[in-house]
Amino acid sequence: MKQVVKNAYWPQVVGSAAWLFTAGLTYLIPNADEFPRTITFALVCLGIAVLSAISLPLNKVRYYGAWILALALFIGIWEVIQAKLLLLPRPFFGAPQELLDVFITDWYKLLNSLAHSMMLLVGGYILGCIIGFVIGVGMGWSKLFGYWAHPVLRFLGPLPPVAFLPLLFAVIPSSFVAGELLMAFAASFPVAVLTWSGIAGVNPSYYDVAKTMGAKPLFLIRHVAIPAALPFVFVGMFMALGSCFYMLVVAEMLGVKAGLGFYMQWAQGWAAYPNMYAALFIMAVMCTSFMTLLFKVRNRLLRWQKESIKW
Repeated sequence: MKQVVKNAYWPQVVGSAAWLFTAGLTYLIPNADEFPRTITFALVCLGIAVLSAISLPLNKVRYYGAWILALALFIGIWEVIQAKLLLLPRPFFGAPQELLDVFITDWYKLLNSLAHSMMLLVGGYILGCIIGFVIGVGMGWSKLFGYWAHPVLRFLGPLPPVAFLPLLFAVIPSSFVAGELLMAFAASFPVAVLTWSGIAGVNPSYYDVAKTMGAKPLFLIRHVAIPAALPFVFVGMFMALGSCFYMLVVAEMLGVKAGLGFYMQWAQGWAAYPNMYAALFIMAVMCTSFMTLLFKVRNRLLRWQKESIKW
């Protein structure tokens, strides 16, 4: 099926024509209201049509020919419905050129908000993964550690991290640090549970073989238990990253005075809905990029399980 899609020229050819048609109707048909960047948006559609036509010989681009066509149809229909006919109420629904105008005029604020969100996300996620990994290894390896840690994990782990938000923002002066701690808490629970399960589920024969060769407990943990549990660890990290995305938006909307979540709340307060949609788009790109990077690392380390989990 994949090979058939790659060898099909018609979706990309029709997609190029659809982008050209969208550029034409954007430029030639008058707008129903004042919308900025109409000519610029028409030129962007024209540029996409030209690039799509030029890249037709490339198999990797041609594989996404159906998506090129689908996006052209979506943008064209959106342009007709809103910019040309104004069928949806403003300001809640804008035209495509309004979204383009936000990226052109407000790019600095969006870039600054993205940088703050990435700093908050990366710091909290890494801290949570480290804490969860250490707890999971300790519970899976040591019965004494598990005896004390297991009840605490069962009691606090299922609690939604957002429940601690008012307390942390009241106790910790820095809202940024409080937000990072919230995300660390959100990330640590799934990583701890999955790491614990992975360590506890290692085949005992692996330890027996290593012990016959004189392996010490530290060697068994580092070179037997942890490598065997890595598939479970990455599943926990995947779940933790999703939890951090959720907490990122909540923390920035309710306490942290920077980032994409704060920008979205500001845009909503001023009824600047195109700005809010632009922030949503950037946030979606950021989240899927982090997920993709995590799976690249996973597939690199676990080559024998490269196709077991898809993203």
